[in-house]
Amino acid sequence: MQPDRPLAAALAEGTVLLDGGLSNQLEAQGCDLSDALWSARLLVDEPGQIEAAHKAYVRAGAQVLITSGYQATFEGLARRGIGRARATEIFALSVELARRAGAATGREVWVAGSVGPYGAMLADGSEYRGRYGLSIRELECFHRPRIEALAAAVPDVLALETVPDTDEAEALLRVVEEYGLPVWLSYSVAGDRTRAGQPLETAFGLAAGHDRVVAVGVNCCDPADADRAVRTAAEVAGKPVVVYPNSGERWDAGGREWAGAPTFDPGRVRAWQDAGARLVGGCCRVGPEIIAELAGLLGAATAGEG
Repeated sequence: MQPDRPLAAALAEGTVLLDGGLSNQLEAQGCDLSDALWSARLLVDEPGQIEAAHKAYVRAGAQVLITSGYQATFEGLARRGIGRARATEIFALSVELARRAGAATGREVWVAGSVGPYGAMLADGSEYRGRYGLSIRELECFHRPRIEALAAAVPDVLALETVPDTDEAEALLRVVEEYGLPVWLSYSVAGDRTRAGQPLETAFGLAAGHDRVVAVGVNCCDPADADRAVRTAAEVAGKPVVVYPNSGERWDAGGREWAGAPTFDPGRVRAWQDAGARLVGGCCRVGPEIIAELAGLLGAATAGEG
């Protein structure tokens, strides 16, 4: 079910709960994600698995579902022999599957169309480094077709997520101005800098003058780095803050596996709220059980219903 008010209005009134990592839930359902398209492969081969993963998060209490197209691009799909017309249908399907999940569980959910960084298309961990050697104009040209396709599917918001540097953020912000949808801008960070090494004050400041940006913040980072980033984003951008870190484990792009111990503590949400966070959740390796804990802490939808 689609809420009867914009996400921005809800953020002005209180905290809204995001979902968690889609890939880990799909793996828990027995899906094989060892593919350059990662979870987006299932948009082509097993879309029912994606809908089931979305449902798991709605039942846990998530109020916003991020679509499954993070690693789906026209270029990446073309390498699988999928033409532009079919690829456009796949982007639309990613939005439809999230809508269906909300309807099937009888819950009102906002749908966020995922716009991953250029590095996600490369499937080599480049989104954790940035600095691809492309100009801002070249990055605009890369992102525009996918954003156009997603905008045509009419999600409630676009999630410009896991952005590693300010050049790509600037390119994305220029493109979304052409399509009229609200967006959030979320960086991947390390310490007090973007993954490409720019100060967070500079990165978050890019969103300050954009009316389309309903929230700015971080995702897919260490929870401790998220703590610091939330405060900085609130001070610099003057907008609601979005925060959805990963579990605290580290992704080994070469070995294609997670290493280290999880450090995500749902209790952090209180400090995030106090610092200005209004859109909170989890990213990689944060599953429905943790989202349910967050729902309980936030007083969001009751886990287990639907």
